[in-house]
Amino acid sequence: MCTPMSFTGSIPVRRLTAMAEATERRKRAAVVVLGDIGRSPRMQYHSLSLANQASMEVDIVANGGSDPHLSLRENPSIHIHEMKTVQLTGISKISGALALLLKAVVQFILLVWFLCFKIPRPDVFVVQNPPSVPTLAAVKLASWLRGAKFIVDWHNFGYTLLGLSHGRSHIIVKIYFWFEKHFGRMADGAFCVTKAMQHELAQNWGIRATVLYDQSPDFFHPASLMEKHGLFSRLGNSICSAMGNADCISVEEVGEHMNTTAFTSNIDGEVFLKPNRPALVVSSTSWTPDEDFSILLEAALMYDRRVAAALGEDDSMDEEQLWIDIKNGKQFVYPRLLFIITGKGPDRKKYEDQIKRLKLRRVALRTMWLASEDYPLLLGSADLGVSLHTSSSGLDLPMKVVDMFGCGLPVCAASFSCIEELVKVNKNGLLFSTSSELADELMMLFKGFPEECNALKSLKEGAMKSASSSKWSTEWETNALPLVNQVIG
Repeated sequence: MCTPMSFTGSIPVRRLTAMAEATERRKRAAVVVLGDIGRSPRMQYHSLSLANQASMEVDIVANGGSDPHLSLRENPSIHIHEMKTVQLTGISKISGALALLLKAVVQFILLVWFLCFKIPRPDVFVVQNPPSVPTLAAVKLASWLRGAKFIVDWHNFGYTLLGLSHGRSHIIVKIYFWFEKHFGRMADGAFCVTKAMQHELAQNWGIRATVLYDQSPDFFHPASLMEKHGLFSRLGNSICSAMGNADCISVEEVGEHMNTTAFTSNIDGEVFLKPNRPALVVSSTSWTPDEDFSILLEAALMYDRRVAAALGEDDSMDEEQLWIDIKNGKQFVYPRLLFIITGKGPDRKKYEDQIKRLKLRRVALRTMWLASEDYPLLLGSADLGVSLHTSSSGLDLPMKVVDMFGCGLPVCAASFSCIEELVKVNKNGLLFSTSSELADELMMLFKGFPEECNALKSLKEGAMKSASSSKWSTEWETNALPLVNQVIG
């Protein structure tokens, strides 16, 4: 006798079980970065949000280089798959064009191998653009082969970055533009970083994109006194070691084992900021052509000379005695400035050589590469941020400024077409177009530092309001999550 199949209503139990299992299976996303994931903060934040807010398993396919943030490395739902960086130095010496072509072919094969065979089948690919070649084609092919969806996160336009070195009219740039537009339009969804970019994509590319503004995650916040003291103690040797000639900071005697730093003192377990401390100015750069770092060097030199003139000092002054007097507590209406510049990139050595030749009285400069956990602390401990980013397309915004605002840090930013979507002049920051304008802003903001610099304090209040108004998790849940859900159905 046959046993009758059990039914619930009109649906067989076996079918109900299969449906339940499919419902319970966690969705999966693949985040694709043809670059160093440790230097791609926005894609790290996407990964965290996909895991924590969309409850998805996340596979990151990216090049190695720098460690991503600890919260990413410790998240059990996030799995990092590291590709080798393709280097064709020998061929590039013979033919640059041939090297570019071969590199793109090798990267394409490598990407397809990882996306189709090395990771579990995702429901959706989220890919960073730029670079566009060969990333967009590789992800489109992988999404077709694996039956997955495909979202592009437009940070900028790759062809405009290529145009910085070759010129917009170069045949390679024109081919890149066609490739980027053709494959970009094949995506199932798109994010972009500004309203100006959204308009450009809609009007001239036929791409409907959702604006997802960069916002800092929760680990960017103003640093406490204890956090500041701990950071400055760890960085003591780097801060107090001059890059070239002795300077106004290298005279400080500090160390991790001591209770004092250039900025703080720890007395009986209580941390104080020194009244004669230097003002800390932080700039983060990728040392690339779209950031003219000479503007900052010239502004630092102008500040130094203008302060000397304002205080009636001449060239014969004994600088070392001045530094000792300041170290021992003497204060002036204009403070010493310490610029800490963080980041890696191709032009770093060129500018470090220029810094080493500088001889400044009240300004010191240091270049550093910080652990991902220390970078937010540095921003949260600084007095002012400087952004030199001008954008190859004029349509993207500097992530570094977003991070600075997340830490309640006011910013002086290089002016370009859409920067006022982010920097509100005289509220959370100032804009400049020349080194002289930046020097004027430094003089105005730091006069009377640390207690009587009202203009700086006013901007700091505005930056603190920017920090509290929105965080990445809120922005992502409001604007990104609905698109992800819509794309994967």
